[in-house]
Formats: sequence, C-alpha cells, structure tokens
Amino acid sequence: MHNSTTVIPISQQLVLVTGGGRGVGEQLVRAFLREGACVVINYLKSAEKAQELAATAPGQAIALQADVTDKTAVQTMVARAQDHFGRAIATVVNNALPTFSFNGELRPHADALTWEHMHQQFEGIVRGALNTTQAAMAGMQALEFGRVINIGTNLFQNPVVPYHDYTAAKAALLSLTRTLSHDLGPHGITVNMVSGGLLRTTDASSATPPEVFDLIAASTPLRRVTTPQEFADAVLFFASPWSRSVTGQNLVVDGGLVKN
Repeated sequence: MHNSTTVIPISQQLVLVTGGGRGVGEQLVRAFLREGACVVINYLKSAEKAQELAATAPGQAIALQADVTDKTAVQTMVARAQDHFGRAIATVVNNALPTFSFNGELRPHADALTWEHMHQQFEGIVRGALNTTQAAMAGMQALEFGRVINIGTNLFQNPVVPYHDYTAAKAALLSLTRTLSHDLGPHGITVNMVSGGLLRTTDASSATPPEVFDLIAASTPLRRVTTPQEFADAVLFFASPWSRSVTGQNLVVDGGLVKN
C-alpha cells in the first residue's frame, strides 16, 4: 500500500498522449504543454505533424513513433521517453484511434457489418490502451502516483449514428476503465474516461455534413458543438490534483447533450 496523499502537479508530470500528432490528440498535447508538463507525442503515420508539434516546445516535448497495437513497440517507446526525460510517465492519455471516418452515409450497416470491422476497432482502441497502460504501470507504481485517462464517446449512451464497430470498442474501453481502477487504485493510480460527442472539427469529423453539426448544436443546452480545445481542458482535470479522489468514472463533455 502506498501513501494515498502522493500527488504530482501537472507541471511536474511526464505525460504520454497516444495519437498526439493531429486532431483531438494535438489539442490534448497543447493543453498539457500549456500547463507545463513534459509530453510524449505518440504517432503512427503523422510524423511531420508530430515533429512540428514537438518543435513548438523544445526540451518539453518529444515525438515518438509506435503502433499502439504492438506491445513491444509501446514498451520501447515508453523506455525511450523515460530515458529521454529522466523520469517515469505519470499520465497516459489513450487517445489513438484506428483509421475511422465519422461519415454516417459510408458506415457499415447491420447487414454489411463484419467481424473484421469490429476487430480493427477493438485492436486499436482496447488493445492499444491495454498496451500503453501496462508499459507505464511499473513507473507509476514506483512514483506511487499515476493517471490513466481513456478517451471515450457519448455514442454508447446516445447512438444517434450507429457506428457499430467504433461504439462497441469504446464501450469495452469503458468497462476496462472501471475494472483497471480496482487493480491500480491501491498503487495510487486512477483510471478514468472522458467522452466527447462530435467535435468541431477534427480529422475524423471532417466528413460530417454541416447540417449534422447544426442539429447537434441545437440539441445541446449550450446551443453549440464542443471544440477539441474545450474537450482537452476537461481531460486536464483527471491529471490534476483536483481529481485525486476520482477513479473509474466517465465524464461526458458534449455541451450537455447526453446526461450521464
């Protein structure tokens, strides 16, 4: 058992953001850099964008390539990052998304859905999160402090567009969030999820027609669609000392569209 009062402020943390080179990931990286953290920008294919982002914070950020579905590659990335900064990763943000486009017209419908569709999403979302969490676990246990923040979706509460494969994988990630919180809690490690709705705008939502954004905005109490920057700010809460007694939870950040 550890001393449960161990708290490391964001400004003293080494943070790993998977899929950090573009989209929501980029805004997550920028939010943590703004708060003074050192950040590992993981990417798969977005090398140029990730390197450019790292260059905006010399000495504070590093871009490292790794396929999150590859356990060995993830362990190598974590070892390199911890060696580079001379400290353990304190926060992991599982944001990496397998290739996916939020286009309701082109999604596989029930009659055309294959297990390959499902498997691809489970591999990237669930296996990826498991690999990064396990790779960072020993370092977090040594710190007697850790934060695992999984990026979810409001679609498993409100499947306004039935993206079967993506939604099922994110729902499984919520279950893993809850079960991992029990195993890791005694070590001072919290595990939480932050779930967005459609964000205006990311690479993944770029295929979404304007009228869908307008419809969603009209349905929210705030009458607007959440931005990636607003979403990233909410994620900071779970890495901060303010959330030290919160674990196994799912915070929905979508302007009040879905009540959790």
